Amino acid sequence: MKLAGLRTRVIAGFAAGALALSASMALISYQVTRSSLLDGRQRSTIRAATFDARVISAGLTTDRPDIVAILRSLDTGGNRRALLHRDGNWYARGADPGAVDAVPAGLQRMVEHGGQGIQLVRIDGEPAVVVGISLSPTTALYEIDYLRELDQTLRVLGWVLTLVASVVAAAGAGLGWYATRYVLRPLRSVADAAEGITAGDLTARLDPATDPDLQRLTTSFNAMVEQLSRRIERDRRFAADVSHELRSPLQTLAASASVLHRRRDQLDERTATAAGLVVDEIGRFQSLVDDLLELSRGDLPVTRAPVDMADLAHRVVELRGLPPEIVRCGEGQRWTVDRRRIEQVLVNLLDNAVTHGGGPTAVRIMAEEGVGVIEVDDEGPGVNPADRTAIFDRFVRGRSAGARGGDDGTGLGLSLVAQHVGVHGGRVTVLDRPGGGARFRVELPGVR
Repeated sequence: MKLAGLRTRVIAGFAAGALALSASMALISYQVTRSSLLDGRQRSTIRAATFDARVISAGLTTDRPDIVAILRSLDTGGNRRALLHRDGNWYARGADPGAVDAVPAGLQRMVEHGGQGIQLVRIDGEPAVVVGISLSPTTALYEIDYLRELDQTLRVLGWVLTLVASVVAAAGAGLGWYATRYVLRPLRSVADAAEGITAGDLTARLDPATDPDLQRLTTSFNAMVEQLSRRIERDRRFAADVSHELRSPLQTLAASASVLHRRRDQLDERTATAAGLVVDEIGRFQSLVDDLLELSRGDLPVTRAPVDMADLAHRVVELRGLPPEIVRCGEGQRWTVDRRRIEQVLVNLLDNAVTHGGGPTAVRIMAEEGVGVIEVDDEGPGVNPADRTAIFDRFVRGRSAGARGGDDGTGLGLSLVAQHVGVHGGRVTVLDRPGGGARFRVELPGVR
């Protein structure tokens, strides 16, 4: 499961905190309001029932009281229902059998023992309050007060508080977005500087005056980049000095070996074989020195210009003495790249295929969704999956040699490929070639 980003987590935290706080306040406000309104309504109902009890008690003092008429004389409005329980019989203002069933049995027992009480009930899904008052040992008054308006008011209040809680949560998320945007702004500066350094701009630095609270981070980052810059410069100078120092003696050795090679017919068989091996190794040594010198120039700026990739691929293949039909390039493959670096990529991939892969079988130049792709296939034994990442590391030797069937590994050639592709913002990978062998794939974004 992919972990959410820091900014997403912070915004979610702000939103969750705001929602929890607003929901708690809304719940407390709802409960306090409900309790206050309900208590007021119950007191009002008790007062009205007490007044009605006095009216009924006065009406029952006559010799032959008309109980229904007495009940109809009560001002109960549209919400209250009055019931009289006398000598085991129930009396109401009108036919309302459901009202009698709504009087709780517990409340009836309490009133029958000479007391009075009040209880909340639900009648046909509607909330109501029932008040019971004992008028005599055989007579009791019950009034049912329906709470329709109060229930509707509480429903509206609930919806309003829910809406307020939602708005507060959204406001919390907005505040979190603004806060993260402000707080993470220095980190974006660090990321921009790191991207510039990755692209080869070793002059990228952070401004110490941007935020005093981040001065320690800024100072440490700039010191790290400064040390890295000095180290890279030392490595570059060392590689350049070594390669330059080796070129002169190598040229002398190459000239001497060439003389021996031209006169191999005059030498005995063992000496001629040894001379041939010396010539081959000197040639490889010269190629190694050229790669080392190219690595020392890796920090040079990228010079992009439109390049006809078909023409470039055919030119490189021709210079390596390879059959031109291995180049497969579609129409209109004109890329904006650093010609020198991309040419070096093709040269090193082809040399790697010749030296370690049994020879190249195809060089494909194509574009896939705006990304320039170069593929070089060989028919060798392939590359062990465990070595496909390390094979492009700088100065990789040994492990990949066994996988490719050679004795000297990939050397600096594929390191140069990775470096030149990296400064273009691309990547290079090794895949299995259908039918056996390896496929080196270079992807260069934004070249068209």
